[in-house]
Amino acid sequence: MPLPNLNPEWKSGIRTAIVIIMVASGAAVLLRVGLKWKRPPDGAKVFAQYCAACHKQGSNSGATSPDILRQMTRQDIVRTLQTGVMKPEGSRLTAAQQLAVAEYLGTSQPEVAQSLGSICREDPDPPAPDWNWSGWGADTSNTRFQPQAAAGMTAADVPTLRLKWAFGFPNALATYGQPTAFAGRIFEGSENGTVYSLDAQTGCIYWTFKAADTVKTAVSVDPEEKAAFFGDTGGDVYSVNALTGRLLWKKHVDPHPATRITGSPLFVDHRLYVPVSSGEEGAAVDPTYPCCTFRGSLVAMDSRTGKTVWKGYTIPIPAKRTGRRNSAGADMWGPSGAAVWSPPTVDLKRRAIYVATGNGYSNPPTPFSDGIIAFDLATGRVLWSRQLRPDDTWNSSCFAPDKTNCPELPGDDYDFGSPPILKNLPDGRTLLIAAQKSGIVYALDPDHQGTLVWQRRIASGGPLGGIQWGGAADDGLVYYPRSDWQDSKPTAGGGLFALRILTGEIAWSQTPPPLSPACLKQEGCSAAQMAPLTAISRVVFSGSLDGHLRAYDAQSGKVIWDFDTAHAFKTLNGVKAKGGSLVATGALVVGGMLYINSGYTNAIEGNVLLAFAPVAKKGSHPQTSTKRATAP
Repeated sequence: MPLPNLNPEWKSGIRTAIVIIMVASGAAVLLRVGLKWKRPPDGAKVFAQYCAACHKQGSNSGATSPDILRQMTRQDIVRTLQTGVMKPEGSRLTAAQQLAVAEYLGTSQPEVAQSLGSICREDPDPPAPDWNWSGWGADTSNTRFQPQAAAGMTAADVPTLRLKWAFGFPNALATYGQPTAFAGRIFEGSENGTVYSLDAQTGCIYWTFKAADTVKTAVSVDPEEKAAFFGDTGGDVYSVNALTGRLLWKKHVDPHPATRITGSPLFVDHRLYVPVSSGEEGAAVDPTYPCCTFRGSLVAMDSRTGKTVWKGYTIPIPAKRTGRRNSAGADMWGPSGAAVWSPPTVDLKRRAIYVATGNGYSNPPTPFSDGIIAFDLATGRVLWSRQLRPDDTWNSSCFAPDKTNCPELPGDDYDFGSPPILKNLPDGRTLLIAAQKSGIVYALDPDHQGTLVWQRRIASGGPLGGIQWGGAADDGLVYYPRSDWQDSKPTAGGGLFALRILTGEIAWSQTPPPLSPACLKQEGCSAAQMAPLTAISRVVFSGSLDGHLRAYDAQSGKVIWDFDTAHAFKTLNGVKAKGGSLVATGALVVGGMLYINSGYTNAIEGNVLLAFAPVAKKGSHPQTSTKRATAP
């Protein structure tokens, strides 16, 4: 977990300047300049001192293991420490220490260029108007349900799905940003910050845009202005022309140095609603860090200009010094935390917008962590909040060897990593359904200040257990996968549950199939199902850490299709690529095709986007022209 930006002591006796020049291809050139050269730091010792607590083999932190880090290039490791997802941790190191770690872990493999043959030759004809999936949740209610008109696929088509093409992400160990679709194109973020616009039928590239940091969010699109929106792990939000990739505006949403955007921005009526999370939770691993000052927020922006319309914090009052110091002499601050890791959910009828919050970082505890907060859609005023697990104050030092900054009476790190689902009932009532890392699913009444209507436990829970990235819902059922991941027991966890929306009663449940011998030989193999679900009529798609994407009959839970993504693929853009664990992103079903990212760090790594089509339809949407851009 990331640490905040600390001002490093650049004059540490090493009279060396490390200059990183980013050339047009994106490759990093390292130049050592200086009149006096001292022996460089020992990369193994630097790694052991600053990194091993989280990155050691078998750690439960969720951080990438050394074996996987050794597959990265040295350029990518330096980039990650300076401008990527590990920027907060990297800020603790001198430039020479960063380079030493990169040389200790990384390979000298050069970056891979895209094949010229993967560039699109022409624009597609406009598809049907409903041929879209914008943002993370498919709709403003985050149901992750794709109606038949947009899906272009029936339950009878699913068993005939076959791989149509594969696209490789250069020099990546993980896939983060869930693919989305608009105007015959697929939009996709990546680990190195490159955002791609691909032809939905062929996978050829229309344009790429390089963000400053890793893009973990899905892309949201304004269909009228033809603008595409996304955020990066540096805390910046971007608007680019969806047809050309030209930058329209870029804004930083919060001054805290550990700010990041992990939840996908949501576009509604010329406003962009951006959830704000943080890397500060990991800062407490350093006993000298004054923990902690970040508080989560939701930012409403004018989608045409990027101007902030309002900003609502999850903790109303900024953190203050508590008057105490820890045993290392650092000031103690609080309350802090309650980051918003997932997309917001919009309720147009009540003119409200809901976010699910994470745990607190430091004492005193806050009543706004591990819960749901309702903001007024127009002003950002808090309408109500409902905490579902009190006193969950926790940070990364609680599992580190030095627990100096671990709060007294720490919680279990049972925050919400997935957004609430808004569902209307036949009797006119509405429920807000939220699933937690505790393993409990809750249904709240938005008309009565979030009063609890029902709750159902479907998992044991844990920091990487319970329900991680979320579920999906149709008219009668809400579906959730079970993680309950255990590092020492790959066969633990997994499973899929269907709950009746009205009562929370379990309609059916399905245990995961046995792990294959081939999977068990790979580090990170697990039966846990963390990935968000996707539903179409009578079908639910669920990904697993074992690399399998499975389709379940939505009425019985029977598996009707199963594809193992955890192996190498020949890619249309010429990048060497393989699949791995399905973790943070779910399937995209649109226009008669299915798309899925495969690969994740600290599990089975991978760097591929896969596109499937039913055999009978040959990948063509029945309502669109057959004239498509082609990749030669």
